[in-house]
Amino acid sequence: MPELRKDPVIGRWVIIASERSNRPGAEVLNPTLPVGADTCPFCESHELATPPEILAFRHDSTLPNKSGWWVRVVPNKFPAMQIEGQLVRMGQGMFDMMSGIGAHEVVIETPSHEMDMADMPLGQIEEVLWAYRERMIDLHRDHRFRYVLIFKNHGPRAGATLAHSHSQIIALPIVPKRVLEEVEGARNYYEYKERCVFCDVIRQEERDNMRIVSENELFIAFHPFASRFPYETWILPRQHESFFCDIQMVEVKSLAQVLKRLLTRLKTALGNPDYNFVIHTAPFADEDLPYFHWHIELIPQMSTQAGFEWGTGFYINSISPEDAARRMRGVDAGSDDDEQDALTGEGATG
Repeated sequence: MPELRKDPVIGRWVIIASERSNRPGAEVLNPTLPVGADTCPFCESHELATPPEILAFRHDSTLPNKSGWWVRVVPNKFPAMQIEGQLVRMGQGMFDMMSGIGAHEVVIETPSHEMDMADMPLGQIEEVLWAYRERMIDLHRDHRFRYVLIFKNHGPRAGATLAHSHSQIIALPIVPKRVLEEVEGARNYYEYKERCVFCDVIRQEERDNMRIVSENELFIAFHPFASRFPYETWILPRQHESFFCDIQMVEVKSLAQVLKRLLTRLKTALGNPDYNFVIHTAPFADEDLPYFHWHIELIPQMSTQAGFEWGTGFYINSISPEDAARRMRGVDAGSDDDEQDALTGEGATG
């Protein structure tokens, strides 16, 4: 079983999951992702190559774990966390540990082996986002879990070991240190100014109008003022919302528009770079948090963290967010009207 071990100096938790070493490409320093669909476990008609599905958006006449789906969620075959069992906390001398209880799921975003998220019709991206929402709501019901992280690794430099477009969901019995730092910083700002720092950032970015990459009525995407990495981009809802799982259909449609435009610009301007995105939502709570604002952080893998970064926690960014935004805005991202929905039948989002 995986274990969670706590660093006694800075309070960071580490997952020890030896079984992960068995996954494809795990032992390769710079893996080349397979391109053939004949052996891909995520392709349609290969459903038995994955664990049984947890959720699928599929045609009414089709059976679970068979063809006929357009988004499918399955347990990760090589999980970082194990869903069965009780959460046990323990000590080993001065060290703190706990059992690696959690959930690790894969969202297979399309039946098409060759289609990246940037190339998907808007309707398909909406379906993927809706699947994220549905799984987060369901995992929230398990009282062993305190946080759910949704993330996507695109390309080998970003950590992907399969080429077929997919993302992942991990439910944890603790709140990650990175998220706690955001929550604490946002809380301190709110206690001093009685305003949400993320809402203030949106207003500042609108006034400056130098770092915005894409926007619509409900969402804004921009390169942060203190970007850590080249072309790092954040997407925030304009209206204050703490929890991603509270997102509604109209917001999903708007978010899909901004996300598709952003990915299209990245692919066109930067030559389809490998990238990661993560959804930072508030830790599980019974009520809205006035100081925390859920958001997506997208990081193209265009630089390498070396000794200075590891030794200091600082980052050296080789392009200013203002210059990055000018380059990105100069790229044609297409029109919202050009997305003829590839789905046949009525989708989960209506």
